[in-house]
Amino acid sequence: MRILVTGAAGFIGSHAVDVMRAAGHEVQGLDSLTPAVHTGRPDYLPDNFDLAVGDVRDPDAVRRAVAGADVVCHQAALVGLGVDLADLPAYSDVNVTGTAVLLEAMGRSGVPRLVLASSMVVYGEGAYDCPEHGRVRPAPRDVGDLEAGRFEPRCPQCSAPLTVATVTEDAPLDPRNAYAASKLAQEHLAATWARMTGGSAVALRYHNVYGPRMPRDTPYSGVAAIFRSALEGGRSPQVYEDGQQRRDFVHVRDVARANLAALRAGVPGSLRAFNVASGEPHTVGEMASALAGAFGGPVPTVTGRYRLGDVRHIVASPEAATRGLGFRAETRFGDGMTEFAHAPLRRPASGGPASGGPARVSQPA
Repeated sequence: MRILVTGAAGFIGSHAVDVMRAAGHEVQGLDSLTPAVHTGRPDYLPDNFDLAVGDVRDPDAVRRAVAGADVVCHQAALVGLGVDLADLPAYSDVNVTGTAVLLEAMGRSGVPRLVLASSMVVYGEGAYDCPEHGRVRPAPRDVGDLEAGRFEPRCPQCSAPLTVATVTEDAPLDPRNAYAASKLAQEHLAATWARMTGGSAVALRYHNVYGPRMPRDTPYSGVAAIFRSALEGGRSPQVYEDGQQRRDFVHVRDVARANLAALRAGVPGSLRAFNVASGEPHTVGEMASALAGAFGGPVPTVTGRYRLGDVRHIVASPEAATRGLGFRAETRFGDGMTEFAHAPLRRPASGGPASGGPARVSQPA
């Protein structure tokens, strides 16, 4: 199978390249190598790997890259929360327009399959149950509550405390920041492409991805890389809120394996979405402590600070991916954090998001 991987020089994209080549596929990459992210071609890419340098928003570059492909694995994206109104144009331009340009080129070239890097952020808050009202969807958390250190969402009908439940792929979608809105828009565009062309699209909703090659020293990385960067600099990891927010931390090699499994999945004329998660949730505080312990300190500091746009808990059910893709994560939390404590990170060219081209996909906490 001939595969085009967009964002192939990035964190997740490069690992997807590795597993697909190891499986015997012919793999080509497209990456902007934008100076805000890369200082050049990363040394972890094989010397004989065919990497085209181009932006997913450039119709000519994309048209050349997709020619002859059997499937496109679309990883390129601008990442981070996007909490300011000024962020909206950039997220829409890179993630939404870039995906539209890619899909148009795929349609004209007759590429029949798409694997799309989506994200848990399309769900907004996770799933919650109220003792009286059953499954409920909390409203975005109130700034006054956050300032007062009241971090837990409450029932929107009776204000009772809620029980955290697992999110399945049929949960209502409720993006709550610019990045999340752009990822959901990518899914909608991919579904439209599938209906119009008869192609098959698989959206992989990544949960908190961590592992080697994450960019260091940048707020646009996942929380695991932010904590690891602090430890490497001799600083205590700064844990927001009370550290009890729950996430699913999934290793990047497992995410790459999910992409491999998705290459032949999908139903013609439609989009299917799958959670890509470990099925082993942990709090952010537990993650910080495990990472600090494996690294050798210093111990984390729980700050009580918060970020608007963050959600409190999001815990995924991985069962649909097991049934539909034959995928199940293999890296256990403790083993993954022990490895990650000393794994090589990628030093970004600057501390900000890409302005001239896509950054790589990762998840904010």
